[in-house]
Amino acid sequence: MTENSCYTYFRIAGYFDPDVITEQLDLQPNEAWKIGDKRHDGTRHDASSWVFGYCDQYDVLVENQMHTTIQPLLDKVERLNEIREKFDVSFTLEIVPTVYAENTSPCLAPSMEVIDFCHLTKTQIDIDLYVMDE
Repeated sequence: MTENSCYTYFRIAGYFDPDVITEQLDLQPNEAWKIGDKRHDGTRHDASSWVFGYCDQYDVLVENQMHTTIQPLLDKVERLNEIREKFDVSFTLEIVPTVYAENTSPCLAPSMEVIDFCHLTKTQIDIDLYVMDE
């Protein structure tokens, strides 16, 4: 039987220099690119991205993965809001579960701590759910 999986991460998207975000947050991103950087397929990115807190340690309570992703950001709410306002960027907490029909489904409900963080920073929650057959 194939097992469920999930990964989570925090993304900043817009028109900015990712190196400036890294410096201002004093955190190393898992991935970052600038406008115009080449993708793997040779096309170019039309916006910048800064990805942080990638967590793929699956837990049926996906809120635990969300906590792992946002934990280092909890004391940076003020800086995040300054970045959002200064660079006119968007924040997203990405949740990407892959669920197999014969398995128990994960609980995708965010905790109040996650909801509070998202509210304080105007972070959207995006759930990209993949449901698979055997």
